[in-house]
Amino acid sequence: MPAYRFLERFLFPPTLFNERKLGRQLEGKTILITGASSGIGEQLAYLLADLKVHLILVARREDRLAAMKGAIEMKAAQVSIYPADLRNEEEMAGLLLFLHRLPDGLDIVVSNAGHSIKRSIHRSLDRYHDFTRTMAINYSAPVQLLLSTIPLLEQKQGHIINVSTINVLLHPLPGWSAYQASKAAFDTWFLSVAPELNVTGISTTSVYLPLVRTPMIVPTASYQTLPAMSSQHVARIIGKSMYTHKKTYKPWWLIFGQLTSIFFRKYIEVSMTRRLRKRRDSNEDL
Repeated sequence: MPAYRFLERFLFPPTLFNERKLGRQLEGKTILITGASSGIGEQLAYLLADLKVHLILVARREDRLAAMKGAIEMKAAQVSIYPADLRNEEEMAGLLLFLHRLPDGLDIVVSNAGHSIKRSIHRSLDRYHDFTRTMAINYSAPVQLLLSTIPLLEQKQGHIINVSTINVLLHPLPGWSAYQASKAAFDTWFLSVAPELNVTGISTTSVYLPLVRTPMIVPTASYQTLPAMSSQHVARIIGKSMYTHKKTYKPWWLIFGQLTSIFFRKYIEVSMTRRLRKRRDSNEDL
């Protein structure tokens, strides 16, 4: 796992992880990972490579998936790859048909595929497609996937793990309207259906993550110097949830951010407005 800087070691303490428990819990199981070709999904697949499991890796980039399949199958896991853009109705339909034809059923779904975008509303006025494509991958796709696979998971007393973000639990930030709205939509949907799923024997876990150092954050220059969790660390958190079945993961410090969002909401809104006004005036002076 990459070495953390001092502040990162404080914010992201090590996750206690029992490989034997994970191996016993997952032996013989079939695990679907979306967004598997890079970042969190890729590291999770490699974390599970030494176990006797069937990994189904889904992402858009077939070449990356094929390379991963070759590397992982040199270890213990069996791997099936399914290249697909989950926003595409035909490709989603093909994936769902593939899943329903699995001879051993489906045990775990890790809903990890997502799209992040940061753009001010005034730069988005002619970019409605930013909102539709972000909602398509962050909300519509996982909903469609789960609506189809819930019967499969019921048969196996399965587990659904939603890879989410702490942003949905904090005061919304300017520039992130497309991303935060889409992630919050699925988080609300998932929390709403979770009790119904739990009654049928399906476990549900929501993993609320801070900034994670993945290819997704590369376009945002300011993020390169901020504290960020490693994707390998996140993989261990998700792996641990597979044998603990804990309902949520949140960074230990998130509660302070949530309390600030509640009790200092007006101050936050005024502060953000002032900052945006100064930035606008500064740009007008150039």
